[in-house]
Amino acid sequence: MADENTDGRGNYFEDREGTGDARFHVVPGDQEKWAVKEEGKDEPVFTSDDKNEAVDEAKKQAEEAKTKAIIHDDDGKIEDQIEYDV
Repeated sequence: MADENTDGRGNYFEDREGTGDARFHVVPGDQEKWAVKEEGKDEPVFTSDDKNEAVDEAKKQAEEAKTKAIIHDDDGKIEDQIEYDV
């Protein structure tokens, strides 16, 4: 039986929190800003009015952590994923 407190992905984000497996997501933020969020954390690690700037920051963070940058569109759907886990 599935845990009632999950969104169908189990503890996907919580399992990666604070680990090298945490990925960086570019998501629509508040007040027409873009946010870079690390999985497992509520607060963004970066915000910008410019999506391209947020994407660049997510790529930088993901490359340093040797993980993945996941880029979302205005509706929150994934539009691109860049892997740095080599």
